[in-house]
Amino acid sequence: MSTYIMPADNNTKFKSAMFLLTGIPGQEDVYLWISIPFCLMYVISIVGNSVILFIIKTDPSLHEPMYIFLSMLAVTDLGLSISTIPTTLGIFLFNSREISLNACFAQLFFIHSFSYIESSVLLLMAFDRFIAICNPLRYASILTPPRIYRMGLLFVLRSLALIFPLPFLLKRFRYCRANVLSHSYCLHQEVMKMACSDITVNSIYGFTIKLLSVGLDSLFIFFSYVMILKTVLSVTSPTECLRALNTCVSHLWAVLLFYIPDIGLSVIHRFGNSSSHLLQIILGYVYLLVPPLMNPVVYSVKSKHLRARIIRVFFNCFWEAP
Repeated sequence: MSTYIMPADNNTKFKSAMFLLTGIPGQEDVYLWISIPFCLMYVISIVGNSVILFIIKTDPSLHEPMYIFLSMLAVTDLGLSISTIPTTLGIFLFNSREISLNACFAQLFFIHSFSYIESSVLLLMAFDRFIAICNPLRYASILTPPRIYRMGLLFVLRSLALIFPLPFLLKRFRYCRANVLSHSYCLHQEVMKMACSDITVNSIYGFTIKLLSVGLDSLFIFFSYVMILKTVLSVTSPTECLRALNTCVSHLWAVLLFYIPDIGLSVIHRFGNSSSHLLQIILGYVYLLVPPLMNPVVYSVKSKHLRARIIRVFFNCFWEAP
């Protein structure tokens, strides 16, 4: 496969440049077989999150803060999955590696936006658990639906505002280096390294917004659970203590599934130039594919109320089918 290399002269037009995406190096002969688990993961992610949204929307008994936040998480996971589907499946099904600069910039905008929104939703869900356990008597009065929607809108606007400059900062560069990306989708921290211009502004800005969003969100989530643990340990009854902690298990899984690969991938891109290329690729897939896949599964298993509603809907559909 030939590699596109842009000339370094001043007349270079960035619009004529193309990036080459990468699937799994050395496994090109079995891409069709590799596409099967990827297709299954995408189908499960989209169907699972869509079912959760449908159940929460149609069941008035689930119009509670916890489930409203869960529906926000499902929408975000759908956005993440849809953002990566075209290029990832394009590589494994059709070996289509080329992506134009504008398409690449658009994809990284949506990927990073939904990623930052998911971090914000996880923070809101931690706040929900904090209020439910530490101040249960005021839970309903604090987390009213209008207030929840305003908080959600605020965090969405924050994420969009932080990510909005990235495509424009990248668009001003000339791309004259070997333009083979490490993933089957575009990420800012990797695309900026393809430029033959000074990327100091992009590097500083990208690191700053990471700290102001994911960094602060993870810090506040940590403090929330410190306060939750302190409150739970003050409960004299072991049964009540375990019951309170059990309400946090699903959220803790979602937090770990999102933040561990996210932070790991950021560290590798910025400081791990000597790290294994295969590790970087695998971590990239885990970062964007596993949370949307596992979140609906984990919440459906751990939430008895939600699980009962899902079973009832499928049971009714099965028996009403001709």
